[in-house]
Amino acid sequence: APAVMSYIAQKCGVCFRPPSIILIYKADDGDKTRRRVMPVRNFSAFSDCGLAAEQLKNNPRHKAYLEGVSLCQLKKLYGLLRGHLGGESLAQSLEKLRQEETVDPEEDLNKLDDKELAKRKSIMDELFEKNRKKKDDPDFVYDIEVEFPQDELLESCGWDVESGEEI
Repeated sequence: APAVMSYIAQKCGVCFRPPSIILIYKADDGDKTRRRVMPVRNFSAFSDCGLAAEQLKNNPRHKAYLEGVSLCQLKKLYGLLRGHLGGESLAQSLEKLRQEETVDPEEDLNKLDDKELAKRKSIMDELFEKNRKKKDDPDFVYDIEVEFPQDELLESCGWDVESGEEI
């Protein structure tokens, strides 16, 4: 049986004319850098970026090449392409994506529907994982002890004051 070739993705981007996803990769059998152009067909300014990204990632012709590219990155590339098809400039599309990827600390998450709440939680989880210190990180410290200054007056909160009322 022939050996299965594996590919190491280095960069992934989008081309507006013609609409396509571009992958710069290396094959594991050599050090030659290659470029793969994956045309985007049947995609409009109203298409679902998540669905299009999943279809591309699971496409038998491209699956092996896109192994090292996250579904999230492909969604972002499709988002840029959708913005371009909708008449937005690249700067406008990037700003829109940036706003979608950040969570406003002042936003009341209790007022969101389940889909939007799941999206915000996913963004927070991703940010947490990116900033988390792992055991094999060079600056990882196992047991950190912090002394808090006691000379400042502690603020009391209304909810922790005992009251005579029974609830």
